[in-house]
Amino acid sequence: MNYSLKLALGALLSLTFASCTSSSFVTVKDGQFIRNGKPYTYIGTNFWYGPILASEGRGGDFDRLTKELDTLSALGLKNLRVLVGAQGESGVFSRVEPTLETAPGVYNDTLLVGLDRFLIELGKRDMQAVLYLNNSWEWSGGYGQYMEWATGEKALIPLVDGYWPFMQQMRKFQTSKESQELFYSHVRKIVGRTNSISGKPYREDPAIFSWQIGNEPRCFSDDPEIRAGFIGWMAETARIIKELDPNHLLSTGNEGLMGCENDSVLLEQVNTIPGVDYMTIHIWPYNWSWASAEDLEGTLPAAIEKTGAYLKEHAEVAARLGLPVVCEEFGFPRDGFKADKAASTRARDTYYTYVFSRVGKELQGANFWGWSGFANPLHEQWESGDPYTGDPAQEAQGLNGVYVTDSTVSIIREHTINLNN
Repeated sequence: MNYSLKLALGALLSLTFASCTSSSFVTVKDGQFIRNGKPYTYIGTNFWYGPILASEGRGGDFDRLTKELDTLSALGLKNLRVLVGAQGESGVFSRVEPTLETAPGVYNDTLLVGLDRFLIELGKRDMQAVLYLNNSWEWSGGYGQYMEWATGEKALIPLVDGYWPFMQQMRKFQTSKESQELFYSHVRKIVGRTNSISGKPYREDPAIFSWQIGNEPRCFSDDPEIRAGFIGWMAETARIIKELDPNHLLSTGNEGLMGCENDSVLLEQVNTIPGVDYMTIHIWPYNWSWASAEDLEGTLPAAIEKTGAYLKEHAEVAARLGLPVVCEEFGFPRDGFKADKAASTRARDTYYTYVFSRVGKELQGANFWGWSGFANPLHEQWESGDPYTGDPAQEAQGLNGVYVTDSTVSIIREHTINLNN
């Protein structure tokens, strides 16, 4: 039986199973995820562009969406980490588009319906989404766009202006009450939404695994006032979310120590915000100089060793706090550091194998970054109208994303089978 046929049959079985059983909200008890009354662990992926594909407007491709979701389900990937939507104008270099919130409180209704449709499609397949609402990075607007709207100061673009100037500017978000209020309004709009197709309030939809404050929220500073502001706005966001929706889990989207200026005190503050239900961590060996672009395979053992130490350190903190740990973002470049769909993925496959092996040990969930599926990128630097891949607009298309043709797919399936048996 060829692999495509296996995927199709697996998808059919998955759909049949989903139609015969009901999903339930995931809870946490004694530091463990519980679903349907049983301890729950999972392997998932990042699929940031799912709601755009589900829309009927620009960027929408419902046929591709259903094909991707059926494939992911057949692979055993039931947890998808997803961007609710971007902020700001379209046409900004390195920003994903179309954007959801085009001006403060002004929304692209087509994309909102796309989000509704996306959640319905997940429910059909007994899949769940982690929905993140903000971003410390430029590729979906986030911090910078809310500050630009509130203060008039043009948001910098790291690929143009440099990462250090960008990060210095972004630290201002932590103490900008006007910027934060714009974000709180967005949170209320989304979390308090009722699905326009099903009529079901989001708070009642088990297709949502958790709400997430943002993608990699950082304070970008060791200044005590800025750090206090950082914890303050996240705590207020958590309060708003839990007030609107007490049924779903809440997570921060923080990277762990690397997102906390390597400060264990700040890490604990982030993870003891009232309402936070589990610890998130991210791991990027190349970005963090644990692996070298010139010798990915040669530096792989050191990267794995440092990954193991990072997992252990966070698992110890989480155990003390009574929290599950999810490595919800991790990636490794294609061999030769090539942003080319045809490039092999031997080093990545070895790295994924290691991280997946830690699910059920230090980790209770792991979402690789990210799913590119059936996309065929047209340019290394994403341009408007190009197909969406796991690599967002600011990243080289194909460098980290997993295509359905990659050998990585068999590694994923092997581990989801082992995890569920």
